[in-house]
Amino acid sequence: MIQSKHGCPLKNSSDLYLRVLVADDHEVNRELLAEILEAEGYLVLRVADGMEAQEVLLNRGNRIDLALLDVMMPGRSGFEVCRAVKSNAETRLIPVVLVTGLTATKDRIQGIECGADDFLSKPVSQEELVARVRSLLRLKQFTDELENAETVLFSLALSIEAKDPYTEGHCMRLSQYAEALAVRLGLPESDRVALRRGGIVHDIGKVAVPDAILLKPGPLSPEERLVMQQHPVVGERVCAPLKSFGNVLPIIRHHHEKLDGSGYPDGLRGKAIPLTAQILQTVDIYDALTTVRPYRQPVASEEAFRIMHEEVRRGWWDGRLVEELQALLQGSAELAGRLP
Repeated sequence: MIQSKHGCPLKNSSDLYLRVLVADDHEVNRELLAEILEAEGYLVLRVADGMEAQEVLLNRGNRIDLALLDVMMPGRSGFEVCRAVKSNAETRLIPVVLVTGLTATKDRIQGIECGADDFLSKPVSQEELVARVRSLLRLKQFTDELENAETVLFSLALSIEAKDPYTEGHCMRLSQYAEALAVRLGLPESDRVALRRGGIVHDIGKVAVPDAILLKPGPLSPEERLVMQQHPVVGERVCAPLKSFGNVLPIIRHHHEKLDGSGYPDGLRGKAIPLTAQILQTVDIYDALTTVRPYRQPVASEEAFRIMHEEVRRGWWDGRLVEELQALLQGSAELAGRLP
C-alpha cells in the first residue's frame, strides 16, 4: 500500500515500489517532474521520446504503475503512445496522464478518445502533479487488488479442472466458444466479458465436492448426485464477494437448468433461465459430448448435434442456440479446430 510522503520509496499492495514513467523530449521538463515525484517517494524512469516510452510501457518486465506523457514528442506523440497502451489488454489499466501546453478543446477531446486518464497543463503545478498522481495510483491499487482476486478464482477453477485428466482444457474452451457465440448473437460487451469469465469459473463450486464423487468413473448414487447438484450454489457463493462478477453469478448458478424445469439447482423454466447461462450450457453440452469421459467415448461433431437436437425436442435446450453454435463451428475453421 502507499506508505509515506518522504524518505523511503512508496509501495503498492503487493509490497512493490511504485514506478512512474516520465516521457518528455525536453530534459529540463523531464528532470523537474522526476525531481518532484522522487521527493514524494516514487521510483521514476525517464525517457526522451515517444517511441522509447511506448517500448518501456509495452514491455511486461518493466511494470510501470503510471505514465506521464508529454503530448508533443519526436517519434510518436503522447496521443499515439497513449492509444497503444490503452489498446493493449496487458497495459490498458496503467493510468496515463498527458502533459500538454495545448489548450484547444479539440486537443483535449483527442486525448480522451485515446484513453487518457487525466491531463496536466504546462507549466505544471507541483501541488497539482502530486495530487493527481497520488489519486490515480490509489485507484490503480484498487484495480490491482480486484485483478488479484480474479486471478485467485481463475487459478482455483483451473486447479479443480486439473484434478480430472478427462476435462483438461475444458474451462478455456468454454470461455472462448461461449464468448464467440455471444459475439455471433450480437450480445453487448458486458455479456461477452461475463461469458469469458464464466467459462473459466462456472464449475468452481466443485471445490466443495469430495474427490470420491467428483472423479467417480461410474454413475452417481442419488445421494452423491444431490451433493454434485449443489456445486452451482457453492460456486455462486464463492464468487459473490467480487462486485465485478455481478453478471457472472447467474451463469455460475444456472448453467445446469433446463427449459422444462427439470434442471438444477432451482428448477427454473423457459425465459427465467438467463440467456448467458443458456449459452454457456449449450457449449458445455457440446464439449462434454465430444471429449473423452470416464463413463463413455467421445462422439463426432455431427452425432453430438444430433443428440443435442433430440434433447431440444424433449424441451431441455433452446434450439436456436444449438443451431447458432453449429453454424458458428461450421463457419469457423479456427474454432472447429480447437474443439474436439
